[in-house]
Amino acid sequence: MNELLFLVHTLLVVGFALFALKMGKAALTAWIGLQAVLANLFVIKQIPFFGFHVTCSDVFAVGCIFGLNLLREYYGQETAQKALWTCFFAMLFFVAMAQIHLAYTPSPFDATQSSFEQILSASPRLLAASLLVFILVQQVELRLFGLLKDRFPILPLGCRNALSVSATQFLDTFFFSILGLWGIVSHLFDVIVVSFVIKLLVIMLMTPLVHFSKRFAARPG
Repeated sequence: MNELLFLVHTLLVVGFALFALKMGKAALTAWIGLQAVLANLFVIKQIPFFGFHVTCSDVFAVGCIFGLNLLREYYGQETAQKALWTCFFAMLFFVAMAQIHLAYTPSPFDATQSSFEQILSASPRLLAASLLVFILVQQVELRLFGLLKDRFPILPLGCRNALSVSATQFLDTFFFSILGLWGIVSHLFDVIVVSFVIKLLVIMLMTPLVHFSKRFAARPG
């Protein structure tokens, strides 16, 4: 059931990405920021998935990767880079509001405080892990791509890019899982393996997905 639901969930996320693209750059950027917030909010829920025990937020990684690729294709690398920082701004605002929300003294009649504490208490750690890993991965990606270009000049550009992105996505998955989820989830190895495999599948499918987006919507304004 979870496997089928994940497929439906992914198709919905891709569909909303295409509608955001049709609405324009601002809508797509805002949608990517929302994906980042939802990923950090839902990542603490664990589910069985093809025999593994994983978190419930991998579909939002699909959304972020797809959305950023759409921004690069239609509006350029600089716009996609700004969208990444927009994600961190959105997450920072969410974390700040979440901590203020938890700081309010609940009424004796309130029955939700303990649930909010369980869900939101990890958000500062997840934000810090996301930011640190992002900075690390950006530096590694720049150096790795240059290294592949210098050491293996015969490799086509697409091949070098795929190797670079695959390696950096593994680092992103591994270090975020260690820094953000250690002690929160019970099967960290499962989380790392499944998340990385899903990201690899997204990377492989990205070219046809972006090509399909051009048929779905003309260049947005």
